[in-house]
Amino acid sequence: MTDEEDGPASGMKADLETITSLAKQRGFVFPSAEIYGGFASTYDYGPLGVEMRRNIRESWWRWMVQARDDVVGVEAAIITNPDVWRAAGHVDVFTDPLVDCLKCKARVRADHIEDGACPNCGATGQFTEERAFNLLLRTSVGPVEDEGATAYLRPETAQGMFVNFENVLNSTRRSLPFGIAQIGKSFRNEITTQQFIFRTREFEQMEMEFFCDAESALGWFEYWKQERMRWYQSIGVRREHLRFRDHGADERSHYSSATADVEAHYPWGWAELEGVAYRGDYDLTQHAEHSGKSLSYFDTEREEHIVPHVVEPAVGVDRVMLTLLMDAYDEDVVAGDKRVVMRLAPDIAPVAVGVLPLSRNEKLLPTTRRVHDVLRPHFRTWYDDAQSIGRRYRRQDEIGTPLCVTVDFDTIDDEAVTIRDRDTTEQIRVPISGVVDAVRDRLDELRPEVDEVTALPGRS
Repeated sequence: MTDEEDGPASGMKADLETITSLAKQRGFVFPSAEIYGGFASTYDYGPLGVEMRRNIRESWWRWMVQARDDVVGVEAAIITNPDVWRAAGHVDVFTDPLVDCLKCKARVRADHIEDGACPNCGATGQFTEERAFNLLLRTSVGPVEDEGATAYLRPETAQGMFVNFENVLNSTRRSLPFGIAQIGKSFRNEITTQQFIFRTREFEQMEMEFFCDAESALGWFEYWKQERMRWYQSIGVRREHLRFRDHGADERSHYSSATADVEAHYPWGWAELEGVAYRGDYDLTQHAEHSGKSLSYFDTEREEHIVPHVVEPAVGVDRVMLTLLMDAYDEDVVAGDKRVVMRLAPDIAPVAVGVLPLSRNEKLLPTTRRVHDVLRPHFRTWYDDAQSIGRRYRRQDEIGTPLCVTVDFDTIDDEAVTIRDRDTTEQIRVPISGVVDAVRDRLDELRPEVDEVTALPGRS
């Protein structure tokens, strides 16, 4: 074992450059096609990033689908009939205001210009006339690239749930209220991409469409706002770094009757993390009109067909990941040395348990491998025997591993190992025979506290 004399001190929040560098160095996020000079606003996820993204998706799915009896899931196609996007309004109105800087030729969103200055070169008042820029990414389907072969990469996963409303209703026999959830890739031809993985052209969404009657819709809108905030607490985002911001009438989407953003406080200020929108009956009405198919629900109490209203919580996996990395980053002093530590929640950290021999001494390695084999079926583990034990602890701290299990020379005699806590650096000794239970208990203790369950609308 090692002696780590000083306890953790107060930490600091990282800037974007620090997180970008750490993400590449430790294998969270790499620039895409870097050996070819990269590709603008495109990123690949490394070994740790893949695990962390999977943990985010699984946590969201458990919270939104598996832990409830009123939400089911679908997986809709990325490329679908282009009439879907015409009906939804994306072909005509899914636009951003675009201007060109006459000095540096950069294309920027008109609504991102502050004090008349180009965000790229700083020139003031030198822009072209504003024009609408459609965000849909086009592709061609079939052997001939003509207008009849034009299709679109989906800009959101929501429409795949709306066009499958009747299929889900008929196959599951659901009653209102109920939701349909989906996780999948979306694509937007953004004018301006920025802040690392905060805004990219290819991203992964986690969306849920909750269908209800018009009378209860605003109640469900408030309910889902609070539930989404509870989820962020459960994955470790500090509550003081989150807030709601209601959209004004002039900034809501064409389908929205009410929208609130869950905003996070980043180094560059408050910005949208997730949107919760009350979409009314816009989508089902549009698709029914354009397809000629009825997308209604028979209300047995009223004995009439109604078009359900919809509340939609929608968030990107990439943006959640960036928020967690920035929120978890900390620096403190241990044993007189500064360390970087990512205080990620156990269910989100890419590695839950690091398994380390005290040294590479050949007497320790077989036992360490045995301990690793005991732990691996139960937890996300990482075996590391390179460099000194202090350096290995620091590496595990830096990637957010909550616990390390260390095999030392005493282990050979007493069949016990040391469990070291990332946040406090405290160490306890437990027998190998009980190490799985001891690790599980400690991980349970480290999980964040969450507010009480939100009351369902119309129920006590």
